Amino acid sequence: MEELTFVFARLKGLMLTEVNAGQAVEDLAEAVKKSVPGSLGAGVSLIDDQGRKRSTGYTDDVVAAADALQYELGQGPCLTAWAAETTVQVDDVRTDGRWPLWQQSVSDLPLRSTLSTALIHAGRSIGALKVYSPLPHAFSAQDRKQLALLASPAAILLGSAQPDTAPAAVSEALQEALSARDVIHTARGILMERHGLDADSALRRLLSEASTTKNDLRAVALLVIDGATGSSR
Repeated sequence: MEELTFVFARLKGLMLTEVNAGQAVEDLAEAVKKSVPGSLGAGVSLIDDQGRKRSTGYTDDVVAAADALQYELGQGPCLTAWAAETTVQVDDVRTDGRWPLWQQSVSDLPLRSTLSTALIHAGRSIGALKVYSPLPHAFSAQDRKQLALLASPAAILLGSAQPDTAPAAVSEALQEALSARDVIHTARGILMERHGLDADSALRRLLSEASTTKNDLRAVALLVIDGATGSSR
């Protein structure tokens, strides 16, 4: 925790932009790795409301590779943690079948267990913290609590990051983001009711459809709401 406290103290009061947010997430990733005993790698991602990364920081190449595959495939524990606004634990990547495409793609990486938790700022999910280990069952219930505790101040810090644009443009972008968030939540609820899915499964269906069709999550969610069959098969 001392490392994380030092990072927060150094960055406190800094109005982050998209330019210097990159350094902030790099520093936070290093601090998170040292603060969660079971982790051998850590990462911090800022994610927009369509599931696209804005800024990312990693301590190790394996974390960068595993995360890049999530964004490419539109599925994985970090994306699920962000979209479901929760903590996602994977005790063994080789036997956890929630994200089959991602699971297959990371099979050659020295990665067996992960913890990912959402960064919640001003009532919306802006990204995720994640820790990785090459050992199965590396993370305990205490590690879950620790990562969740780290996420709260990290979200406050990173939530101040703004694009280098005029205030009017920032306000407009925020309104669009909040609108997209509501649409995604609505579509997820429709899929849950229509197909008897739980929240995670409904979200993975939306993410998978977005990846397959190359559309953003908001566009896919609107198709579900409008009664289109593309995302509800």
